[in-house]
Amino acid sequence: MEHTEIVKERYSLSMERIREIREEEAVASSFAGYFRKTADFLLTVGEVYEELKAGRELSLEECRERNERLYRDILPEHYGESYGNPAYAVKCLGEDYGQLLSFLYSELRGEIVYAFEDRLEDMAILQETFIEVYNLFTMANADGAALPGETGEDGAETAYLPLVDQVRDALYWYVSDYCDRTVEYRVRECLDPSLAFAKDIIMKEDLSDLRYLYQFGEYISEGELRTAAFLNGLPEETVQLMADTYTEGYRKGFEVMRRDLSRKSTVVIRYELGFERMIRMAVENFRAMGLEPIIYRAAVHSVNKSAGRKAGYFATSPNRQYDYDHRYDNALYLDKAFKDRKTAVLKVAYEKYKKEAAAYAGPAVVETFGQEGFEPENKAECPSLTDKQEKLAREAAAEAAQIAQAYVPGDETSFTIIAFPVPEIGERYEEIFQETIRINTLDYEEYKTMQQALIDVLDEAEYVEVTGGEGNDTRLRISLHPLKDRERETNFENCVADVNIPVGEVFTSPVLNGTEGLLHVRNVYIGDFQFRDLRLRFEDGMVTDYSCANFPDPEAGRRLVRQVILKNHDSLPMGEFAIGTNTVAYRAAERLGITEKLPILIAEKMGPHFAVGDTCYSWSEDSPVYNPNGKEIIARDNERSLLRKTEISRAYFNCHTDITIPYKELGDIAAVAPDGTRRPVIRDGRFAVAGAEKLNAPLEESAC
Repeated sequence: MEHTEIVKERYSLSMERIREIREEEAVASSFAGYFRKTADFLLTVGEVYEELKAGRELSLEECRERNERLYRDILPEHYGESYGNPAYAVKCLGEDYGQLLSFLYSELRGEIVYAFEDRLEDMAILQETFIEVYNLFTMANADGAALPGETGEDGAETAYLPLVDQVRDALYWYVSDYCDRTVEYRVRECLDPSLAFAKDIIMKEDLSDLRYLYQFGEYISEGELRTAAFLNGLPEETVQLMADTYTEGYRKGFEVMRRDLSRKSTVVIRYELGFERMIRMAVENFRAMGLEPIIYRAAVHSVNKSAGRKAGYFATSPNRQYDYDHRYDNALYLDKAFKDRKTAVLKVAYEKYKKEAAAYAGPAVVETFGQEGFEPENKAECPSLTDKQEKLAREAAAEAAQIAQAYVPGDETSFTIIAFPVPEIGERYEEIFQETIRINTLDYEEYKTMQQALIDVLDEAEYVEVTGGEGNDTRLRISLHPLKDRERETNFENCVADVNIPVGEVFTSPVLNGTEGLLHVRNVYIGDFQFRDLRLRFEDGMVTDYSCANFPDPEAGRRLVRQVILKNHDSLPMGEFAIGTNTVAYRAAERLGITEKLPILIAEKMGPHFAVGDTCYSWSEDSPVYNPNGKEIIARDNERSLLRKTEISRAYFNCHTDITIPYKELGDIAAVAPDGTRRPVIRDGRFAVAGAEKLNAPLEESAC
């Protein structure tokens, strides 16, 4: 990347000043450790940057050592005494300073990836911000409003502390002033295929030499190394099958939704590091379709992050507790002025890249599963959003979605998602991986026929009743849309292997009025979090109460549900009701002992599931969708999404979280007709519809 002389000078001068800071004794001793340690980190990144620019070639062991050195401070074994840990920062620096300086330290850690991407101006900006904050703590910069810091034995003041608001303002204006750079670049990297940092590594490097993984700048664990080595050992035809299933599912998504793929020229690939051999083949497949892939990194700046969600490419987190502790760093700067500024910048950025936005076809996602469950520690020292800020955050998300929709209409794009295990899943990793490939390539036509048999019964119903089996307290009534013409209309989508791989579900958007009852799951993974004894209660389709048994304190459990599942909304509607039909996946998961480690992508196919948030047709409800038999799916709206016609700010929640009841916890599912006639769809955990009997064979094997 070419840099102007001004940028080079800014970077050089800031590095020189940071070297001086490391040796100075100009701040209160209680803060000296923070500034020295942070300066050491920035100088280490600077040394790595110079190595990268010089093209120094490292051995695999040297790559490991350098990677560990960059991420060492926030690894679990060191996190207890890291300023990246808000609890430690508050302990050492005080509550107000501690939160602010821990946030700054977290932002500064973004320099690692900027060094690898040769983003010198971003590095200079962060370093200048660090120097600005440091200067606030020096006596030379103390003004009449400064508070006295330490005193010597004679009582004379020897150091000063700035007002907390001075530090807060410095960080606020860093986030706000540079918003037009950080937000605009984020929009660009999501839309512009010419930004090819990661793509060049994937397509040009020798993937049999695992040193390539260290070129991304991400933390590389044994998991990434083992995944890449495993894929390197698979036959060419096996990896090609993985890539073909993934990209063909994407193409079929456009076909099924009757959308014109030929009008598009770019596709975003999101994945986790280690799968580069498959991704290289996928890039070639997409290019053959006329689509140039975009591969961008998960967000680094706080201003672009979304709590609990990563979009882009990324590697194993060096420390999930660190990520959790900083998930609401925006609480330190989020106000209405900043929300409005970010929204305005976002709109300008989309307008600037509107040509690229029009070419964008949608994301193709590779997920992973098998990681150890994460039960976070809730720390009082971490920033948290006030009620007012939560409202602002929801408004900002809604406004951002409306802007994106204006430039990338949802009814012109599609997507696909596929998942594979990682080595952390256990000793049977290779067997599990091969079984996952089999599950991902099950017979499309066979499932289409069996699922249509289920839909034919469900379409006779006014509502559906779902009850749990032994130990599961679920008792739900789900209202369905009335069908005016059963020959041409249906309530349920027949979901086979296109946008959601593998095959295996029929789903609908329920009518909220009359949808009520309790949803209970004893154990379920949602994102990085394992929920125990999760309960959600619905009235007229809206969540009215919720709990989980993750913590001794019930209120702590409620907070976790609210943050992770409700996305900090007071309530969410039931946006989807579905019946998973992939009993082959369920049988394999039970046999291999991985049921509780499967991602929602596969788990949702292994029993009835319910999504809270928007419907599956969010932002594209007015576009007709058809099943393979030609019937139109008319259940694309509910009472909340219909508000888009009059109050769009109330229509969408910008989230959709699936929760599955596994077959082993399931009792009955019955379709209840307007005249009260009940037809069993599932009885005692087994499918009871003619034409779908074959789905029970794997369940019977599982029970033996």
